[in-house]
Amino acid sequence: QVQLVESGGGSVQAGDSLRLSCAASGGTFTDYSLAWFRQVPGKEREFVAGITRSGATTFYLGSVQDRFTISRDNALSTVYLQMSKLIPDDTAIYYCAAAAIIGRSASEFQHWGRGTQVTVSS
Repeated sequence: QVQLVESGGGSVQAGDSLRLSCAASGGTFTDYSLAWFRQVPGKEREFVAGITRSGATTFYLGSVQDRFTISRDNALSTVYLQMSKLIPDDTAIYYCAAAAIIGRSASEFQHWGRGTQVTVSS
């Protein structure tokens, strides 16, 4: 059973950058595809970016395609989300998730971290 712990959130100004990290333990990291989701109060959890087990293929929400980059370091059992040109609409709790097969729906992911808050002010 893999455990996921996010870090790197914070409060920034519009236009700034942040890098989120998600450290995995308790499982074989390369058995999992990984994704970042985000959620604001009153809304469903939204897929942001995903990466396959090898790291060869990545997927993005359209509105972050040109601003966010997901990557993974299988030697460190860590997945990252590099976020640049942040805007207030990016404000949310960001969650790391793992699944055997990559998907875009929260229901397809079995393992979740507790989240890290990102707040972007204008």
